[in-house]
Amino acid sequence: MQDHTSPASLENALAVQKYGVGQPVRRKEDDTLVRGKGKYTDDFNLPRQGYAWIVRSSHAHGVIRGIDTEAAKAMPGVLGVWTGTDLVAAGYGPFTCALPLKSRDGTPLHQTNRTALMTDKVRYVGDPVAFVVAETLVQARDAAEAVTVDIDPLPAVTDPEEAAQPGAPQLYDHIPNNVALDYHFGDAEKVEAAFKSAAHVTKIDVINNRVAVVAMEPRAALAAYDKPTERFTIQVPTQGVAANRTGLAKNLLKVPHDKVHLLTANVGGSFGMKNINYPEYICILHAAKALGRPVKWTDERSTSFLSDSHGRAQKVHCELALDADGKFLGLKVSGYGNLGAYITGVAPQPLSLNIGKNIASVYRTPVMTVDIKTVLTNTTLMGAYRGAGRPEANYFMERLIDRAADEMGINRLTLRKRNFIKPAQIPFNASSGMVYDSGDFQGVFDKALEISDHANFARRKKESRKNGKLRGIAVGSYLEVTAPPNVELGKIVFENDGSVKIITGTLDYGQGHATPFAQILASQLGVPFERVTLEQGDSDLVHTGNGTGGSRSITASGMAIVEASRLVIEKGKRAAAHLMEAAEGDIEFAGGQFTIAGTDRSIDIMDLAKRVRDGKMPEDVPSSLDVDHTSGPVPSTFPNGCHVAEVEIDPETGVVQIVRYTGVNDFGTVVNPMLVAGQLHGGVAQGIGQAFMECVSYDASGQPITGSFMDYALPRAQDIPHMQIGDHAVPAKSNPLGTKGCGEAGCAGSLSTLTNAVLDALSELGVTQIDMPLTPERVWRAIHGAKAKVA
Repeated sequence: MQDHTSPASLENALAVQKYGVGQPVRRKEDDTLVRGKGKYTDDFNLPRQGYAWIVRSSHAHGVIRGIDTEAAKAMPGVLGVWTGTDLVAAGYGPFTCALPLKSRDGTPLHQTNRTALMTDKVRYVGDPVAFVVAETLVQARDAAEAVTVDIDPLPAVTDPEEAAQPGAPQLYDHIPNNVALDYHFGDAEKVEAAFKSAAHVTKIDVINNRVAVVAMEPRAALAAYDKPTERFTIQVPTQGVAANRTGLAKNLLKVPHDKVHLLTANVGGSFGMKNINYPEYICILHAAKALGRPVKWTDERSTSFLSDSHGRAQKVHCELALDADGKFLGLKVSGYGNLGAYITGVAPQPLSLNIGKNIASVYRTPVMTVDIKTVLTNTTLMGAYRGAGRPEANYFMERLIDRAADEMGINRLTLRKRNFIKPAQIPFNASSGMVYDSGDFQGVFDKALEISDHANFARRKKESRKNGKLRGIAVGSYLEVTAPPNVELGKIVFENDGSVKIITGTLDYGQGHATPFAQILASQLGVPFERVTLEQGDSDLVHTGNGTGGSRSITASGMAIVEASRLVIEKGKRAAAHLMEAAEGDIEFAGGQFTIAGTDRSIDIMDLAKRVRDGKMPEDVPSSLDVDHTSGPVPSTFPNGCHVAEVEIDPETGVVQIVRYTGVNDFGTVVNPMLVAGQLHGGVAQGIGQAFMECVSYDASGQPITGSFMDYALPRAQDIPHMQIGDHAVPAKSNPLGTKGCGEAGCAGSLSTLTNAVLDALSELGVTQIDMPLTPERVWRAIHGAKAKVA
């Protein structure tokens, strides 16, 4: 026992100041990862493992007439060759989409029921039709080339609008016009009435370009099967082991959960793409069971362009109705979303539901309708990509506002100010159906203008003109509705070695979870920050959780850790009362110390954990301070911000340079500002990629023409500007920490400001429309097209 002024008590107080919530603590992972000591899936190997290679279709659409594997089976080192017929016989389930989405007529989302290997038709270039396992990777690749696939080609369609028209090539007999979901949201009658009363209506057509995820680490997997226990084990990069294990066991392998052990180590990026199970995993799990030895598969960049899910890909028409003063009256969005050839994961949601949830943003928009057809095409399947509909929705809204301001002769800043939701109106019932619990949108906006020195832009524009450059600026607000309510695991274990382990269902694939989660636990329990460890990658330990996605980690796991900490304190009070021979009601807890009220008698939480674990406690006293807790549903949060971008354009070449970038954000309580800044920088970088260079393209026959980094450009260090970051925090009221998600906000804020800044620079030439990516060629053509019109 000790008193409040003991060295241990003082040490705890200092530690909370240094490592507590709000401190820019360096990431626990940095030393390991920067030194190259991280361990990714391809780094794992098992004795006697075979190597798999996938045989893929070279046709975008066609009927499979036969697959000849005999020559491949006879090649050196080949352990086995399998086709879709073999996997069907094994009884595996199809890949489906579990979202309860319905079309406007009430019918449920059409399922494509994808099998791991195709048996009837192929529907995109890269569709898997067979696989080979051999003693070495080279032998597996050689044998795969010997597999002969007889396919009768069919006409292909890659554009969602074209695919939805009568007479277009049909991918599935049971899905008319390839429309898997005819999504509708909103009250059409009220919207039509609002538009009829409008003084002005602004209309734009926008293409939201398809992007490839291209995470630094390609997908990989290592599978094994233990015959005595009938248990599968798979090492694979995921965004959460619990949910992926459930999907594998229940839906695909058709075995009890405890018959699947899923492990995830370090993950080199994902951005939504690795949050689903893929056909390759079923293939190697099947082979491991059939061969009685482990099987490994590692993708390569060229095939990952084909087999990894893509993001974005929409063609929409947007309309904004305004009164004579520029007040928003109503909003319409209609168009098409490209699902690719199959529906898995949450693919339809970013293209439909999330547009409606996010497009109202920070503005008073009384009524809206969203009408989007999600359409199947002969292209790689679609999936979640950083923001998953939220950046798109904000992009559409901000493009509308700038166009409306120009058409009505109202200053763009003034138009936004007239329509901001005011703090006094919060909680605010948005037309999206969301209820915003917090926010100061005008305050964020004003701070962004101040930090960006917006007032002196005219001077900078004049300097650019002297240098022969066109200069433009854009100011854009955004608001995101983060992931919907889901339960989360908050497990706390006091280990024998004196460490404290957090076990939770989100998973770090670059975000740096170990540090902020340790900061939260240290603040809640006063345990030493450096002794806190994190476990997220073993499904035997992480039995619950929905993984990382939708900017939910700090809110979901944070809430679970806070609630679990309270349970630890409850157990600790009972144990401390017993050890100090006091009434439980007299025990107080603060700063890591359990104290008898009104006395100097106390015991440190780490010492208490050791004593109850090592000692023999009565039945009514906890034998450990460990807690295995699952939180209730964690509500969505509403991160928001205002970004300001300035660009210079060389009119001779069309090259755009980002010369200034500012982002002011409301992420509620910020646990670690350094990590938040890193997340924002990364999101803006991906926004720059989509805005200026990234675009997956197909030719008329469905062949991809951007299948490598020779044809698909990513931003480099020289393309990323210095960013001024500001914070204007209004804590959320929906979770105990007051946090709001931050991981995808950089994309949400950057797409519109970058594009609108380019349009602002080009506006003096009369250019009013341009679509991403704003490549030098596209910008140059816009400039010269405008000059030709004048001439």
